[in-house]
Amino acid sequence: MTYKLDAFQDMVEAFKLFPGIGTKTAERMAIFLLKSPLNKTQQFAQTLVTSKTRIRPCLECYLFTEEEICSICQDEKRDRGLICVIEEAKDALMIEKSVSFHGLYHVLMGKLSPLDGVGPENLKVESLLERVRKLKVREVILATGTDVEGEATALYLGELLEEENISVTRIAYGLPVGMGLDYADELTLARALEARRAL
Repeated sequence: MTYKLDAFQDMVEAFKLFPGIGTKTAERMAIFLLKSPLNKTQQFAQTLVTSKTRIRPCLECYLFTEEEICSICQDEKRDRGLICVIEEAKDALMIEKSVSFHGLYHVLMGKLSPLDGVGPENLKVESLLERVRKLKVREVILATGTDVEGEATALYLGELLEEENISVTRIAYGLPVGMGLDYADELTLARALEARRAL
């Protein structure tokens, strides 16, 4: 008879729901909780449930917020003529860490993926166009991913926004700081060359 623990396996499967978490990592996380005091585990579980019920998408840009309108959309100091379009709310966290963008965001809630049944009607495209017109936006930065779906989404949005008579730009891709050319792939090098600027 083999050693079997169904409840432990249920914990492992629960942790595997997180992206990037495989069986080994999920087992380590489950064991960590089993070794922790019960009140700590209860506190952890309660925090998840409470946070899940309190956090929702912003009614304007779809970033995560605890209010109807997020703090970025409410911030009068942000440049309201500049919108950065991103695939998911988490993308804004990285951009905000750079402290180089002071406009507004618009979360598409995904990217075009016909194979997965995701078309323009499944994304927040119409609300983007409405915001562009309402705020009289002068520039939209397309900051979708560099994969095939991300590029297709940027191309689609670029064509739509052309009709709005505004500036539409795409974020540049290049070499990470401190990395030598011999570590870069061909596509990254090509994009770094295309996005070159005068010194």
